[in-house]
Amino acid sequence: MGAQFTLLALFLLFPPRPTPNEPIAPTALLAIRLAGAAALAGAFYYGIRGVIDLGKNLTPLPTPRRTNTLVTHGVYGLVRHPIYSAILHGAFAWSAFRVSLAHLGGTAILFLFFAAKASREERWLSERHEGYREYCCRVKRFIPWIY
Repeated sequence: MGAQFTLLALFLLFPPRPTPNEPIAPTALLAIRLAGAAALAGAFYYGIRGVIDLGKNLTPLPTPRRTNTLVTHGVYGLVRHPIYSAILHGAFAWSAFRVSLAHLGGTAILFLFFAAKASREERWLSERHEGYREYCCRVKRFIPWIY
């Protein structure tokens, strides 16, 4: 858990990319910022629905509760790890709003971190829930229908 908060703090403290030698075209800047706005909307949706849909199964630790139930409804029908998705979407949104390649690189690092963390959690959930592997075949990890 400490590594997660350290990575997020470092991400937020990254300086934005240096000013480019060539200015960004207004239409390109608008497209980048619109992608950021869409990612921010996704971040809020995945984060809020993820917490609500997980309900009593929510824990701050990566290990599932002993009494947890497998949640596959709501946002968990779109992605297996919506809270991680929320953080990743938020990081991408921040990168787009700041138009920062440094932050985009930080988003990639966060992606790798959460992919590794999700893999570990998925092993635990596979051991605990008989239908978890089938669920993994049906529902993508972070981005609906893609990954």
